[in-house]
Amino acid sequence: MTDLSLPIATSGPLRTTASTCCYCGVGCGVLIEHDDLHIHGVSGDPHHPANFGRLCSKGSSLHLTGDLSSRALYPELRLGKALPRSVTDWDTALEHATGVFAQAIAEHGPDSVAFYISGQLLTEDYYAFNKLARALVGTNNIDSNSRLCMSSAVVGYKRSLGADAPPCNYQDIELADTLLIVGSNMAYAHPVLFRRLEEAKSRRPDMKIIVVDPRRTDTCELADLHLAIQGGSDVALFHGLLHLLIEQAYTDETFINAHTEHFSELKALVHDYTPEHVAQVCGIRVEDLHTCARLIGEAPAFLSLWCMGLNQSTAGSAKNSALINLHLATGQIGRPGAGPFSLTGQPNAMGGRETGSLSNLLPGHREAGNAEHRREVAEYWNVAGLPATPGLSAVDLFEQVRNGTIKALWIACTNPAQSMPDQATVRQALSDCPFVVLQEAFRTTETAHYADLLLPAASWGEKEGTVTNSERRLSNVRKAIPAPGQARADWSITVDFARRLQKRLRPGSAPLFDFATARSLFDEYKGLTRGRDLDMSGINRDLLEQLGPQQWPFPEGASAGTARLYSDGVFPTASGRAQFVCEGYVAPQERRDALFPLTLNTGRLRDQWHGMSRTGTAARLFGHVSEAVLGLNPADMQRQHLESGDLVRLHSRRGHLVVPVASDDSLRAGHAWLPMHWGDRFLKGGVNLLTQPAYDPLSKQPELKHSGVRVEKADLPWQFFALIEGDVQNHLQALRPLCEAFDYASLSLAGRERPALVIRAAHPHAPEAALLAQIDHLLGLDHGPVMAYDDASRGVGKRVRIDQERITAVRLAGETLARHWLQNLWLEGRADEPLRRWMLAPISREPGKSALQTRDTIVCNCKNVSQSSISAGIERGLCLDQLKQQLGCGTQCGSCVPEIKRLINLVAVTE
Repeated sequence: MTDLSLPIATSGPLRTTASTCCYCGVGCGVLIEHDDLHIHGVSGDPHHPANFGRLCSKGSSLHLTGDLSSRALYPELRLGKALPRSVTDWDTALEHATGVFAQAIAEHGPDSVAFYISGQLLTEDYYAFNKLARALVGTNNIDSNSRLCMSSAVVGYKRSLGADAPPCNYQDIELADTLLIVGSNMAYAHPVLFRRLEEAKSRRPDMKIIVVDPRRTDTCELADLHLAIQGGSDVALFHGLLHLLIEQAYTDETFINAHTEHFSELKALVHDYTPEHVAQVCGIRVEDLHTCARLIGEAPAFLSLWCMGLNQSTAGSAKNSALINLHLATGQIGRPGAGPFSLTGQPNAMGGRETGSLSNLLPGHREAGNAEHRREVAEYWNVAGLPATPGLSAVDLFEQVRNGTIKALWIACTNPAQSMPDQATVRQALSDCPFVVLQEAFRTTETAHYADLLLPAASWGEKEGTVTNSERRLSNVRKAIPAPGQARADWSITVDFARRLQKRLRPGSAPLFDFATARSLFDEYKGLTRGRDLDMSGINRDLLEQLGPQQWPFPEGASAGTARLYSDGVFPTASGRAQFVCEGYVAPQERRDALFPLTLNTGRLRDQWHGMSRTGTAARLFGHVSEAVLGLNPADMQRQHLESGDLVRLHSRRGHLVVPVASDDSLRAGHAWLPMHWGDRFLKGGVNLLTQPAYDPLSKQPELKHSGVRVEKADLPWQFFALIEGDVQNHLQALRPLCEAFDYASLSLAGRERPALVIRAAHPHAPEAALLAQIDHLLGLDHGPVMAYDDASRGVGKRVRIDQERITAVRLAGETLARHWLQNLWLEGRADEPLRRWMLAPISREPGKSALQTRDTIVCNCKNVSQSSISAGIERGLCLDQLKQQLGCGTQCGSCVPEIKRLINLVAVTE
């Protein structure tokens, strides 16, 4: 029988272990404070060259995430789709998986199985999966969630420069004279780099910053010029800028002639992209287009930064290459402060690309479709050959799962039931797949519901290996504490399964997976980079310990990494020259029409990350934004007769969901915006029910940024609100299924010292009394010290539990006018006389106050400073520095500074 009890552990003295953050691709160094058993705190590593001690609100809260109630602790297996999973042991779990995969391969061939992995894996994990799929199974059906974020940047770099190698480093952000940020709310998505940019701008006010984004984001607060283009019109913009650069003699003819090819074809193409035409397509002023071209053309050093706004598009590859064209035409590459610099979304998406973890790649920046590359890798691995049949990229992979071609699917460290577009199709595929393995640290993800076998994986702080950040810099990831329960390092799980599968598929053959440690995996992998553009043959874990994080290439014999690429003007192409890519502007797949008159853009919030598998376990990270809210331009709100706070039905061609709406003057008319993070766990349906699976023909990256939608007001008069403090993850798991009964349901966390689960729901009519009774039971509101009031004639019911003079649970049914007031009482620990008088009132709004009271958001998460406190300080005449001094806001990670500046400016405008 499996022992389900966790060992009782005693803690020792506090120690510090240096490691790397597990969120975005900035690759910040972190110092983990722990007692060898538990993590107690985290701070930025002042010696790490990616962040020099800075951390964002997410990184500085790492020690608050991943509580045991959300973790996968033991292998769980079910032997039939209709059955629940049961806890089992590792040997039984992996033997079962081995049998299923071996049988599928024997009966249907190696392409009947597939692997879908993650940019959050370590390089060693990635390498183990690649060798398993290609050398042992014999399939190229291995893709990564990096397909959703970075594959267009990969194609752009390879087509234009010859290799998937960002040529710049972070220091260039501080050295640039003109900096162009495109399709990235850098202030939210890469806050630590944005802090470096803010400081550089303050030291060098003459630095010019241009932001290209359909939204006026926090990043725009720092911009000298904001081009609010129509979504998807980036290629037209870049061609229009090149037209002006040529016309005004800003191009570098010497560089073009000596180091590039195909400029004449591109010059002929952009001749037709006149300023008037481009201004019309992009929806911007001709004058601003001229200003942008001048700022780029006159800059001694021109740097561009971009992220998902370029990549997540059916024209993502064209957008990337069109931007790189600007650098090649002006010779702005290969020197300090200059170059095209993509910002990576995940901590090791770069490492995945290095190890070949996209279906079209092989380790060492090789191509699966290149026979010589396959021969080189097969020879290195000592196998007869590698599969030549192209593998399935993410969207196609799940389509093949849905139609039954894929019989067994192994998912690791990613959550496709939240992150993939067209969720109805993806969830159906997962439901129908004969066998789904999920290798995951968190048992609470949307994908966990579909897993026939759940394998518990170690998480941040519990494993070791390497990652590569956006600037090609390798960092050590160090283990501070043991993984809980029976969770294991990802590479260890994969290698154990691979050894078992090799015995089934190739009995008696030489072992392919003779790896005892993560280091042994890295040491084998780096040999495949020797002589390649990313040569890491001179790197090992001990060297990184001695010298600190290093940029590749770092060939054997080198004493340091390579800060910038292409400084000699030689590129890793057949001719040694960079390539101008000549492709015209093509409109996005879904254009606005009479049925879907709005364009939906999805993006990131400041304090949440991706699908909230980890950040969704920390109540503090819901303080700034607590629910998914649809933003609409005020003119579109007026046209639809909507007011902020109304619930609306948001329809796309693939599905619909119900969300609250808010007026947002940062958006152009015709544009809508939703945060990407909310999946079905926190919002009934999830945002990606709406997004489209259409993808770029070269990168296969889906167009998550551009979906046609329409909005209609939702008639949902019956409202519901609940709050319960305590074991939030288990409460969430228990209560979320009951919310299926409501048309709208949003769940979030609240509080800091006393976390709570908060539920808001709405429906056309009151549900059955039995459902409310079931909810009350789970909330602990059906017994004990509970105040209750019911008005059956009006369908209104109120419940408040008070333990030791403190509110611990609340439920409002019928109408919820007092929900913000009650939540504030809970936060303040109050259960006083006004609460008792309110309980007897027929209307549940706050006594003596308007029903329109809104939630007071936390602007500064690090110091727990609310918007009302900051606004009160501004009204007293405090400037930014005084607010920092008196309230502490903006003094730690600095992520809230743009919003504080906006609040100050708002007061100045109203006065």
